[in-house]
Amino acid sequence: MSDGMSSNEHHRSWAEPFRIKVVEAITMTTREHREVAMAEAAWNTFLLRAEDVYIDLLTDSGTSAMSDRQWAALMVGDEAYAGSRSFYHLEDAVRDVYGYPELVPTHQGRGAEHILSQILIKPGDVIPGNMYFTTTRFHQEHAGGTFVDVIIDEAHDPASLHPFKGNVDLAKLQAVIDEHGPERIPYISVETNVNLAGGQPLSLENLRATYALCERHGILVMLDATRALENAWFIQQREPGYSDHSVKEILLEICANSDGATVSSKKDNLVNIGGFLALRDPELARKARGLLVAFEGLHTYGGMSGRDMEALAEGIREMVETDDHVRARIGQVEYLGNKLISAGVPVVVPIGGHGVFLDARSILSHVPQERFPAQALAAAIYVDSGVRTMERGIVSAGRDTRTGENHYPKLELVRLAIPRRVYTQAHMDVVAESVVEVHSQRESIGGLQFTYEPEELRFFLARFAPVAVA
Repeated sequence: MSDGMSSNEHHRSWAEPFRIKVVEAITMTTREHREVAMAEAAWNTFLLRAEDVYIDLLTDSGTSAMSDRQWAALMVGDEAYAGSRSFYHLEDAVRDVYGYPELVPTHQGRGAEHILSQILIKPGDVIPGNMYFTTTRFHQEHAGGTFVDVIIDEAHDPASLHPFKGNVDLAKLQAVIDEHGPERIPYISVETNVNLAGGQPLSLENLRATYALCERHGILVMLDATRALENAWFIQQREPGYSDHSVKEILLEICANSDGATVSSKKDNLVNIGGFLALRDPELARKARGLLVAFEGLHTYGGMSGRDMEALAEGIREMVETDDHVRARIGQVEYLGNKLISAGVPVVVPIGGHGVFLDARSILSHVPQERFPAQALAAAIYVDSGVRTMERGIVSAGRDTRTGENHYPKLELVRLAIPRRVYTQAHMDVVAESVVEVHSQRESIGGLQFTYEPEELRFFLARFAPVAVA
C-alpha cells in the first residue's frame, strides 16, 4: 500500500479525515407528510422540495461540504471582469493537478460539454464513448452527432465483478472507425468512473491502448474527467504496478493519455458550482474561448465569479494533497454498499466510486421496464424514510431522436449518490435500513406512467402517476 500503514493498522477502524465545524439541522418527517410530498412531486424525486428530504442522495454534484480553506478562499476572490487574479490561480491549479495547459472556465460541466460539442462535431459525425451520460449525449446530438456505445459488455451486467467495467472495448471502437471512417469521428468521449455503469473505473492500460488506437487514426481522445480522482483511486487499488503511486500521480497519468477533458467541478473538486474545459491544442482553445464569450462569459471567468474560482482552485489542490480524502470518500460508499449486499439487496458490483446503484430490474422484476421500475423504486424509498435517490434507467435513457422510440438500457438502476464530507456513517445506516425495508416490501410496489414527458432530458422534469400492481 502507498499510505505507509502496517498490515495490522489496515484491519482497524478508520475515521473521516476531518473535524466538523459547522452543522445544518435536518428534520425527519412523517410518512403521511412524505406521501403527500411525493404525490405533489408527481413521483419524480427531482421535483421534491429539499426541505421535505431527510437524507439527500439525489446527487453528489454540487452537494459536497467545502473546507475551512475553501471558505477562506472565497474572501480573496478577485471580481475583476477581465484578467481576474483568481482565474490565474485556477489556471495554475488545473495545470499542476490535471496537466492541461489550456483552461476554458465554465459555469459547470454541461457548459464545457456544450462548447466542446460545438467546436468539434459536425452534422452526421459519430462520437464513440464508454457508455452515454445524459447531458453529454444531449450536447453531442444537439450538435448533429450520433453517440455509439463502445464500452465492454461487462459494464451492462450489474453482477459482473470485472474490476474495470468502464474500459473501452477496442474491437468495438475499431469497428466504428471501420464503418464510418476516422474523418467522421471527431473524438472519442471517454468517461472516468462511468456514472451510468454504477461509478465504474477504466484501467490505465485500457486508456493508453485507446489513446494509441485513436492517435493512429487521427482521432482525438476527450475525457469526461469529472470523477477522475475516484478513478485514480481504483487504479491504485486494483491495477498491477500502481499500488505505490499516489492518486495525484495517477491522475496526471490519466490526463496525459488524452487531448483534453470536460470537468464538472461540482464532484471531485469539492465546490458547489463551477467547471471547465481543459485542452492541449491552443487553436482548439481559441475556438472554445470564442464560444465561451458568447454563451458563458469572458475567457477569464466563464460562468464563475472570482470567489468561485478561488474556492475551486483550492478544492483542486486539496483533493490530491494526500490520499486520505479519496480513501475516506470511497470508503463511505463501500460501507453502505456492503451493508446492502450483506442484507441481500441486489446492487451493482463492484461498488463504485460516488454511489451505490440498486439493481431495480432485479428488485422489481414484476414491473416491466416500460413502467419505469427504477423511478418507482426511488419514490418508494423516499416515502419510507425521506431518503431521496435518483432513477438511472429507461427514464434517464430517453428516446431515440430519429424514431421517437424509448431507449431500453440493460441497466435499470436507482442511484444513491453520496455527497463528499456531508454525512456520517450513522446516516448510511439509516439509508441501508430503509432500502432493506423497501426491498422486503417490493411486491407491493407497482409501476408508473407518464403524465407529462419533456422532449429533452426528461428525467429532470417529467411527471408520473402510479400504475397498480398486476
